[in-house]
Amino acid sequence: MSSAPDKEIEFASSIRRALDESTAGLPAATLDRLAVARRLALARKKPEPATAPAFAPVLAHAGAAPDAPLRGGGERRLSPLGRLLRVWPVVALVGGVALIAYWENAQRAAELADIDAAMLNDDLPLNAYLDHGFNAYLSRAR
Repeated sequence: MSSAPDKEIEFASSIRRALDESTAGLPAATLDRLAVARRLALARKKPEPATAPAFAPVLAHAGAAPDAPLRGGGERRLSPLGRLLRVWPVVALVGGVALIAYWENAQRAAELADIDAAMLNDDLPLNAYLDHGFNAYLSRAR
């Protein structure tokens, strides 16, 4: 089974052979003009594009200078303020999540306190207190 490049090379070879065989019957003046045209075409030919070298990606740790070596003695030490500036987004995120959790818990406690107060201030039969959907009813009734 031949691959596509092999078939192309074989086809180009057969064309070259056919052209070589047919040039034997051409006059000398025609062969000279063809030779001049060939040289002119080769002179006008664009140069092959140069292939760019492939660069492997280089990973550096966050905050490193672009030209600093990855390992070795060229690493610079961060000041305490620099360390704090790196850590503050994480601290702010954790603090924000804690604040939201505290606020939601306080809202839920206030809601349950309102339900308890409504139950104690109302004249209801005992069966109403035993009903599982009673808290939902009180929440909708307000």
